[in-house]
Amino acid sequence: MTFNNLRRLSPLLAGLLLVGATLGAHAADLLDTVKARGTLKVGLEGNYPPFNFKDPKTSELTGFEVDVAKLLAAKLGLKPEFTTTEWSGILAGLGAGKYDVIINQVGITEARQKAFDFSDPYTLSSAQLIVRKDEKREFKSLEDLKGKKLGLGQGTNFEQKAKSVPGIDIKTYPGSPEYLADLASGRIDAALNSNLLVGYLLKSSNLPLKGGAPVGTIDTIGIPFQKGNPQFKAALNKALADIQKDGSFKQVSVKWFGIDVSKPPAAQ
Repeated sequence: MTFNNLRRLSPLLAGLLLVGATLGAHAADLLDTVKARGTLKVGLEGNYPPFNFKDPKTSELTGFEVDVAKLLAAKLGLKPEFTTTEWSGILAGLGAGKYDVIINQVGITEARQKAFDFSDPYTLSSAQLIVRKDEKREFKSLEDLKGKKLGLGQGTNFEQKAKSVPGIDIKTYPGSPEYLADLASGRIDAALNSNLLVGYLLKSSNLPLKGGAPVGTIDTIGIPFQKGNPQFKAALNKALADIQKDGSFKQVSVKWFGIDVSKPPAAQ
């Protein structure tokens, strides 16, 4: 599954979450609550590498978003307190008050904004091509791959995106290791994945490959929390701005992905 497929929110769930958010709208501002408690309760999956997952050696939570949560909590003068849960119930858990925020690649969509407030975006993503480092041909769009071989994960929304352009010879694979190996050896001409994972894959594969052109629209990722908390929203956005300004956000982003994921894909 891919980011967009995993992160679709049904109209029924959106309605239920909207009710929960409305019920909590008149409570004290969340900023006062977390300051009094001294902790920021963060919901995440805990099995979504490289964003958040348990280190196989230590069983400790690690990953890009764990690092981001720690940076933000520190700026707010708080300690992070993590709760792991399945994606299918993570938004409902926020609506029920099980945690203060979710830091888990939640796309900012119109449906979700009816149920929750969001921070400013902290990652931007789009589909992106992957090509060999010595590639001389310019593939600026999927249309440029007509008559060429394109590798991607089987059953992903990238497969449907590629099929929308007639003439591309689509090769599907169980996962990224297989199509990256075929790309490096010249058996296919390009591959396609999310630009967030492209940086991570290139950093970890050590193959003679590079990121190609972004294709499609840009998705924005933010931090959702209960509506009716303007002071918390302002403080959270200030903390985000501060870690971007002092370079600590970019440092953890490059650590996990090799790129600054707060920048548009075309700017990398």
